[in-house]
Amino acid sequence: MSYTDLDVQEGELQLIPGLDEEVAATLRALKAASEEPRPRLVDTTMLYAPRSGGVKRYLLSKKAWLAENRPGVAHSLIVPGARHRAGLDGIVKLRATKLPFGDGYRWPTSVRRWGAWVAAMKPDLIEAGDPYTPGQGALEAGQRAGCPVVGFCHSDPASLAALHFGEWAKKPVEKRWARLFSQFDRVVSPSRFIARRLEEAGIDNIVVRPLGVEIDTFRPDRGDRDWLRRKLGLGADARILCFAGRPAKEKNIDVLIEAVQKLGAPYHLVLVGAGTGMPPEDRVICLPYEKDPKAVARIIASCDAFVHANDKEPFGLIVLEAMACGRPVVGVNAGGVAETVTNDVGQLAASADPDDYAQAIEALFARDVDALGVAARAHAVDRFAWNRVFEDLCATYAEVSGRSEFVRPSTGLSLN
Repeated sequence: MSYTDLDVQEGELQLIPGLDEEVAATLRALKAASEEPRPRLVDTTMLYAPRSGGVKRYLLSKKAWLAENRPGVAHSLIVPGARHRAGLDGIVKLRATKLPFGDGYRWPTSVRRWGAWVAAMKPDLIEAGDPYTPGQGALEAGQRAGCPVVGFCHSDPASLAALHFGEWAKKPVEKRWARLFSQFDRVVSPSRFIARRLEEAGIDNIVVRPLGVEIDTFRPDRGDRDWLRRKLGLGADARILCFAGRPAKEKNIDVLIEAVQKLGAPYHLVLVGAGTGMPPEDRVICLPYEKDPKAVARIIASCDAFVHANDKEPFGLIVLEAMACGRPVVGVNAGGVAETVTNDVGQLAASADPDDYAQAIEALFARDVDALGVAARAHAVDRFAWNRVFEDLCATYAEVSGRSEFVRPSTGLSLN
């Protein structure tokens, strides 16, 4: 019997004779987890793929932090995967169709079925990390389980639709976005920029909770400038700019490339992952995607500055990671990045125009770059270490759910 034959009756997933074994095994694991006496937080999103960025790092960092600091809370992730699998790490993958040209992302098709899987965990609180099938399924699961649902707004789908399909696509997506997010018990925004977009769409009940950074993984002492220059075949006088991320249109990689070409010697641009499939460009060096965060940290910390030209970035977790590595950042004075990059830790371009961006790079290097890097590390540690971020987020969870375990560490099993 195939996955599509799985019955959903009265909001419950049923074990039925002849059920596909991987589906049955996953369901048995979920039902066993649902008998856990601790209150359970379930995170669900489709923004989770082998090469996905900030959302995945946020979820995995939260899982590790909760296990260490909130043992009285059970935590599970329900995300798309190539096949059904419920791991001992509390990560449940449900089979979903791979998106063509989607860089590994998968799209679940049935809201009702996804909601039934989430509800089977008997959650006390659900956090939805997208407005797509998992987000809609989370709302259905909340009704079935009788628990509150928080929506974390990690992106602006209306602006992305306009970027990729044209302005005509913005309004319909915005209306659908607003309709969905207005149903959550609380909406979490990672930046004031996204909070304003939510308010413009008619959504209230918003709380701003920035993302954070793993300061023990991303740190200055991982850097070795001589190593990187040898690796890239560059001289000691080279000024190396770095960007790490997906090769997505909204990242404005073309702005970075054109700005570096305008500047000429001694500037070079290193693209980690973002240059995949790109034709050779003068003064641009493409490195493959790095799965290991420590390897990414080593590259970033070995560069002179980090560059980020997305002017509609919801937050920009990679920017915080660069700052934690002790590197100053050149960003654009717009979007979420403008809220984290101050004049004390970097330089903001007036716009995402290549001329403006090139001027901002020159302005940064007219200052004491290393001193800015020291300030950037201190800023990241003081304001954005995950411990501070998750303490604030757990206060929101406790308020919404009424469960004191989110704010009061207690003894409990460490298994998730």
